[in-house]
Amino acid sequence: MTEPVEPIEIEFEVACSPEHAFDTWANKTSAWWPRSHSMTSAPGLAVTFEPRPGGRIFERTPEGAEHDWGEILAWEPPHRLAYLWHLGTDRSRATEVDISFTGGASATTVTITHRGWERLGADAPAWRQRNLGGWSGLLPHFRQAAAAPADSGAPESGG
Repeated sequence: MTEPVEPIEIEFEVACSPEHAFDTWANKTSAWWPRSHSMTSAPGLAVTFEPRPGGRIFERTPEGAEHDWGEILAWEPPHRLAYLWHLGTDRSRATEVDISFTGGASATTVTITHRGWERLGADAPAWRQRNLGGWSGLLPHFRQAAAAPADSGAPESGG
């Protein structure tokens, strides 16, 4: 039996509605997700959350190569999103990320619980520490994107 490993628990507030926060996280991921937190770091890669339980989370390069990152467990807009997460490892070693979005029109509390490290056996403490650093590098990008007005963003390129 593997010793229990403490989940990563993160809570913060963003200046937007839960609907906008959820939409930014799950539907506009490519706009804020840093390429350094991907499999290929390819310029122009797209990050997709298929909007249903059992849906895939994956990156697609402009050339069409796809790399699976995870699988949706719960898709409950705008309040909850949960998924198996295996970016950079085999699906059998997936951890679980559960995110809730609670609040009103102008402020949302985002609560992230990242657990399931025990699946990684002896590697669990190192993977947990690596992911703690990953969250620290990722969340400022999300906070900035979520704070932007819902109708803002980069203009669409021609076509």
